[in-house]
Order: sequence, then C-alpha cells, then structure tokens
Amino acid sequence: MPVAIITGASKGLGRALGAALAGRGWDLVLDARTAAALDASGRDLAGRGVRVEAVAGDVTQAGHRADLVAAAHKLGGLDLLVNNASALGAEPLVRLEELTLDGLRQALETNVVAALGLIQEALPLLRASGAGTVVDVSSDAAVEAYETWGGYGASKAALDHLSAVLAAEEPGIRVWAVDPGDMRTDLYEAAVPDDDASGRPAPETVVPAFLRLLDERPASGRYSAPSLLDGPASLDGPSSLDVR
Repeated sequence: MPVAIITGASKGLGRALGAALAGRGWDLVLDARTAAALDASGRDLAGRGVRVEAVAGDVTQAGHRADLVAAAHKLGGLDLLVNNASALGAEPLVRLEELTLDGLRQALETNVVAALGLIQEALPLLRASGAGTVVDVSSDAAVEAYETWGGYGASKAALDHLSAVLAAEEPGIRVWAVDPGDMRTDLYEAAVPDDDASGRPAPETVVPAFLRLLDERPASGRYSAPSLLDGPASLDGPSSLDVR
C-alpha cells in the first residue's frame, strides 16, 4: 500500500485529505498538536481498513519530525508528504504595524522552516519510492496583498519558492504547491473571527483537486485547487492552470 504523511491532520483539510486517501487504500501517518483530536481522527480512519500511525506533536520540533518519518518507514516507506500544518502568526490577524516579530517568526517557523525540515528528513524515503511526491499547502495570500494577511502571506510565499527550488533540485519527485482556495476551517475563523464563514466551501469539497494531481501527476509547480476542479480534461503541466 502507498504511504502518506499528512501534517495538521486532526481536522480541516488535513483530516479530509486523510479520509480520501484512506478510502483509496493508503496507509497514513497523521500529525497534529492536539493528541485527543488526532487520536479520534486516527481511529476513524483506521476503521476504513488501512494502517494509521497518529503521532501527536509540534512540527517545529526536529525530534517530532524524525518520529513522523520513522513511523512512515515502519509502514513500509513514504510516497507522499503533505505539509499542511500552518500558523497564522496572530489570532486574529493584524496589520503589519501591529504584527509582533515573534508572531512573524512563529508563522515562518511552522509554515516554512518546519516544512523544509520535514522534507529533508523524508527525502531518502521519497527518492526510494519511485513516485515520491511533496504537496505544500499554499494560499492565495502568498500572491495577493490582503490587509492583515501580510505575515501569513509572506510565509506562504516563501513556501511557494522553496517548493519551486526543491522541484528543480529533485527532478525524480513531484513537488506541488497547492492553493486550496477559500475554505471553512478553524484556521480561517481564528484569522478573521468577525467574518461569516458559513458560505465558504467545506474542506471536503477541495480534496478532489488534490486527488486529481495524484491521479494525473502533472509536472511540478504551483496549482490552484479551483482551477484544478474547473480545468481541462487533462493536465499538461502548471502552465495549463492557474499557476503564479
């Protein structure tokens, strides 16, 4: 069975993607900081007939990242790494003049430094897979200037560039930065608590875009989930979609 590591997998997009992969027979290594929520998610997905390792911890800690990769090795290897765990830097979001430098450091540490650290730890298994894939979950805030989203957006822009360079350095694996678009998640509600998020799509509606990438395996690059869902019948590479 193929094996995936998904960070931030106790709820939201990570949880929804884990459920979809479990439905396809993938074995899973799941990460989140809250052990109780992660264990509940792990038990549910394991009930679908796949092996699940739920490893609670903080991706900014090197020892925890090593534990995640060790769990994948125990399951037989690693075919897919999804860097989904994210930090906003301030909750709720604030203008740059109010953003503390420690808040910016937190966003960068979680969204960029930890993602690279986990990639570095996982690369030997991904190279050995034959179909190794990295998915870095991005945001439209990485390419659009939205008030109060400066720190978070800057961290996701850095993650996008890291993904592009990794793709150039590792031609034997696929590296996709994916902007999932608007979603109704706890992260968004923490970012903008006064906004009515009820009309935003549920994370489950975005998952087919990620599955399309896994099915068709286009060239490494930056992809927009809405474009993947509405795009052409086949993928010729990033230039055929909304890639910035």
